[in-house]
Amino acid sequence: MSKKQIVIVGASHGGQEAAYEILDRYDDVDVTVYETSDFVSFMSCGMKLYLEGKTTGQDNVRNFTPEGLAERGGKVVNNTAVTALDPATKTVTVKNVKDGSTKEVSYDKLIISSGVNPASLPLPGADLKNIMLMRGYDCASEINAAAQNKDIKNVAVIGAGNGIAAAEVFAKAGKNVTLIDGGHKPLENYLNDTYTDLFAKELTDHGVNLAMNTKVTGFAGDGKVEKVETDHGEIATDCVIITVGIKPNTAWLKGTVDLYDNGYIKVDNYFRTNVKDVYAIGDAVFPFSIPANRRVPMPSAIAVRHEAQYVVEHLFEAKPERVFKGLVGAQLLEAFNLHAVTTGLSEKTAKHIGINAKETVLKSRLRPDYIPEKDNPVCYISVVYNEESHQLLGGSTLSSYDISGQANVLSLAIRNKLTLEDLAEADFFFSPTYDKQWSLVNQVVQKALGLKLTV
Repeated sequence: MSKKQIVIVGASHGGQEAAYEILDRYDDVDVTVYETSDFVSFMSCGMKLYLEGKTTGQDNVRNFTPEGLAERGGKVVNNTAVTALDPATKTVTVKNVKDGSTKEVSYDKLIISSGVNPASLPLPGADLKNIMLMRGYDCASEINAAAQNKDIKNVAVIGAGNGIAAAEVFAKAGKNVTLIDGGHKPLENYLNDTYTDLFAKELTDHGVNLAMNTKVTGFAGDGKVEKVETDHGEIATDCVIITVGIKPNTAWLKGTVDLYDNGYIKVDNYFRTNVKDVYAIGDAVFPFSIPANRRVPMPSAIAVRHEAQYVVEHLFEAKPERVFKGLVGAQLLEAFNLHAVTTGLSEKTAKHIGINAKETVLKSRLRPDYIPEKDNPVCYISVVYNEESHQLLGGSTLSSYDISGQANVLSLAIRNKLTLEDLAEADFFFSPTYDKQWSLVNQVVQKALGLKLTV
């Protein structure tokens, strides 16, 4: 009996998880992962740590190696793009990006985890040297070289979302950094006004110039970039980092797999596309959001690993016995000494999709008042909830101290559709080494309920 041919497109988080899960779960399968890049499975989420010299080396900032997958019985083919899908013959066309040669590859099951590409700015002068994107191994090499280049003194970062990481890296490298965005404040698409004000102050306190409410109209320079042109004038620069969002890597699927107007892949509750035996996971799909009760974009390494695990578990079932329950979605946002974790829906997002939502923000010292302030950090925690049902929809934490554990509690509560009352009554351990008699989670939900605590 011939082995089932499993083809996976993309060797990042989803591709790795799917490949390993298949090889661990099933016998009589051949698993091949096709990856466009030369370097396999670079972790862009680890790029900032690499650029700050906090990793064991650029080549180690990866999920897995081709050799590691081969030891399990799988195979990675790098420098190879999947360019077309033929459902009638159950084949994909793969192209060697080095020499341009192509061939047809058969599959029994196809898992698409092609992800997204960084969005560029198609503006005048965009082809000048020293204008860079911030995603992937090659971008990390370029940015690292720029940070070490003494001739680069002024740096412009466009995009005050993920761009704050680049701003921090270059500021720490001694560059004069300007962060440009069309919004009012950094991270305003992710965080509440209290948090964004704190991030704006943190950035400026560390020397980052903020150019908010500013639209970039082009670039100027002689061979290499020298100015960013905006609707508020010119900004001198020797280097530009563009971080203005992402776009799905799905152009090769048009006309074959059903896509939304924005290029994202349509999938059902089992991550099946409209093409039989073809599945899609990762940043290019909209998974089901538990708090939103609908599909929403959720670019996340954790999200795609859950998706991959689910798909593999049910890969050979005609119809899975259970639908994918959904995800909450959480991410870290940080700059210098401030670290925020946000999970679930923001108040803005919840209201946008028609939920009568409200957010409550609490500011508190982490430990009892008899602990000196130098050992008693200021912490912020928020909850977003349905005003009628009090169901928890989202939440966030922010501090110079690691309080990500409290954010994980909020994530679990959101996943299980707990209410403010549920969390107000929840009991957590207490030690003045770590917290107060009432935990931050208790405090914020009781504030939302209008209760007064003795802490």
